[in-house]
Amino acid sequence: MKGMKPSDLRTRTVDELSEEVDVLGKEIFNLRFQRASGQLDNTARVRQVRRDIARIKTILGERRRQEAKQPAPARG
Repeated sequence: MKGMKPSDLRTRTVDELSEEVDVLGKEIFNLRFQRASGQLDNTARVRQVRRDIARIKTILGERRRQEAKQPAPARG
């Protein structure tokens, strides 16, 4: 299983990305638990999930910075 591609992640909404971070966070917790108890077979998956989380957080940060640059809509 390969990691997520940034181009695929950029097409998702902020809510979808946040949900994906939550899912991956739970997965990394379980993987660490398995590693500690000696039950983890695919040790490379831990690194892959960490990088996927970092990718998503980078895209979320880019979007926040982009929103901050845009002026607020005029209210009248």
